[in-house]
Amino acid sequence: MATKHEQILQFIESLEVGHKISVRQISRELSVSEGTAYRAIKDAETKGLVSTIDRVGTVRIEKMQRSEIERLTFAEVVNIVDGNVLGGREGLHKTLNRFVIGAMKLEAMMRYVEPGHLLIVGNRDNVHRISLERGAAVLITGGFETTEEVKELADELELPVISSSYDTFTVASMINRAIYDRLIKKEILLVEDMLGEEAEPVSLFLKDPIWKYDQSVLDTGHSRYPIVDEAGRVQGIVTAKDVMGHASHELLEKVMTKDPIMVRPQTSLATAAHKMVWEGIELLPVCNEQRHLLGVISRQDVIKSLQYMQKQPHVGETINDLIFQGFEEEEGEGGNRLFRGRVTPQMTDALGNMSSGVLTGLMTEAAFRHLRRKQRGDLVMESFTMYTLKPVQLESEIDILPRALDIGRKVGKVDIEVYAEGQIVAKAMLSAQMMER
Repeated sequence: MATKHEQILQFIESLEVGHKISVRQISRELSVSEGTAYRAIKDAETKGLVSTIDRVGTVRIEKMQRSEIERLTFAEVVNIVDGNVLGGREGLHKTLNRFVIGAMKLEAMMRYVEPGHLLIVGNRDNVHRISLERGAAVLITGGFETTEEVKELADELELPVISSSYDTFTVASMINRAIYDRLIKKEILLVEDMLGEEAEPVSLFLKDPIWKYDQSVLDTGHSRYPIVDEAGRVQGIVTAKDVMGHASHELLEKVMTKDPIMVRPQTSLATAAHKMVWEGIELLPVCNEQRHLLGVISRQDVIKSLQYMQKQPHVGETINDLIFQGFEEEEGEGGNRLFRGRVTPQMTDALGNMSSGVLTGLMTEAAFRHLRRKQRGDLVMESFTMYTLKPVQLESEIDILPRALDIGRKVGKVDIEVYAEGQIVAKAMLSAQMMER
């Protein structure tokens, strides 16, 4: 039987896109406490089912697939630019395909305005009206208003007209940054990307005898299964090692491994891989917040997916990509390789010294690149210990010298030294788990 939390989520999902909801409404219609309704609405927001906008409320939106994650809804644009909705609130759930900056004559501007677009423009009432007639929403910069005629047209066409106090350049930069951040998120593989729309996973019940496990092995060819209770909540894991030496009539709940490690669909694959290697396990149940089984992933599946992702083109750049851009790999003493670069203003703290977080990121990236050259595989950092740390000022040229201390099949250890003007300024040791390809 579904919990109250699940019932609320199912109710929200059944609502039409664009429908407004509130804590009080959910509490009254489903006879639950306001606290339960609030937690469920926040969960629905995390799942992408609703969006909450200041001065508007919470609106049911269309849940986008991961392949479309870079697309923003107009409701999200309102939050990004700290905007005020002047009209067309019923269209806040819609997504924008692209935005257009209206910094040209009307005739030239309208060549670029199409349905699904967002026109960013100042206080040009005529442009607002024509943009709506062409099926595009409007974002007015500088905190300006629009005419009552435009507001009524926006309500009629269900196309939002938003006002923001920021200037055009700032607004465009904020929206572009939000889209760019989503592109980076899109590149990060999650557990849910592996599950797809596959059939319900094979599981066994607490009261099942061991002979049912044996039968499942013959039917599926697998040797590890999650154990669930009557409500479908995961209670344990059973493997061939667990049942070995036990009679076939004994119950699985007596031999299973209780309280197994589980992951959620939104867990990154890198985190799942780390758990598997660190704990020495081959199978992870994928569950929701109520521990209901949604699927399973194996270590082999995770590694294959990570390898596939590494072959795909990357669109967004992370902080580590950006700070390592100016560094070049060179030949060092004794045949070792070193990474040489200069401290830029973006790398410094308020005192003009190199930020310790940036330095740690550089050392980690250099160590990983060194390990990948020694042995191909996927890496997950296990520990990072800094022994020496001295100030490094702006414009200093630094050399990062990683040396492998020990490289095994599963773990690699690297000593990293950083030099500035011939003097050692940082020294650390990094340990990383290595997953063979």
